[in-house]
Amino acid sequence: MRSALLTTVLAAALVTLSGCAAFAPAPPSHQDNLCEIFRQQPDWYDATQASYEKWGTPPWTQMAFIKRESSFRSHVRPPRTKLLGFIPWTRPSSAYGYAQAQDPVWGEYDDAAGGLFASRTDMDDATDFIGWYNARTRRMTGVSLSNPEHLYLAYHEGQGGYQRGSYRAKPAVQRAAREVASTASRYRSQLAACEAEFRCDSFYQVWPFCR
Repeated sequence: MRSALLTTVLAAALVTLSGCAAFAPAPPSHQDNLCEIFRQQPDWYDATQASYEKWGTPPWTQMAFIKRESSFRSHVRPPRTKLLGFIPWTRPSSAYGYAQAQDPVWGEYDDAAGGLFASRTDMDDATDFIGWYNARTRRMTGVSLSNPEHLYLAYHEGQGGYQRGSYRAKPAVQRAAREVASTASRYRSQLAACEAEFRCDSFYQVWPFCR
């Protein structure tokens, strides 16, 4: 009886988790164009603006981080390692969600700014997390919020690792940071040409009193 009850509970949990993933927004079709990303998901523009106004990281940098970390997939995790070369085993880290935030730092964010219902699979919370983290990077290391390459180095290595220069021995991390900076620059130029589309997108907003 107990075994049957446990099986039922586990099955219900799996259905619930599958349902959550099923209702998550599909990754954008054209990830190299920020205008197209926001046309597909206009609420994401609002999320990046809210984070920008609160923490100071520009929208194009936030989205460049998310493109690099998750390719805009809401429930992605690092692939499992393989035991004996073929048995699915543990994951290399607890990174999860749009921003690939790991458990310890997400817990710090929850305590400091996120709140009880913050979720790594929600774009509003993911962009807020990136903004919060980068504001901490600026405070601890002096890196400018307009320097996406070094913000990403600190994001990947942690502020302490960045200050120790751990990235200098990691060419792959340096390449990733340069790619983030390149994406942010491209996104910035694209958004300048289309941002008017995403302002005043709610029925109660009237130009020029909205963002």
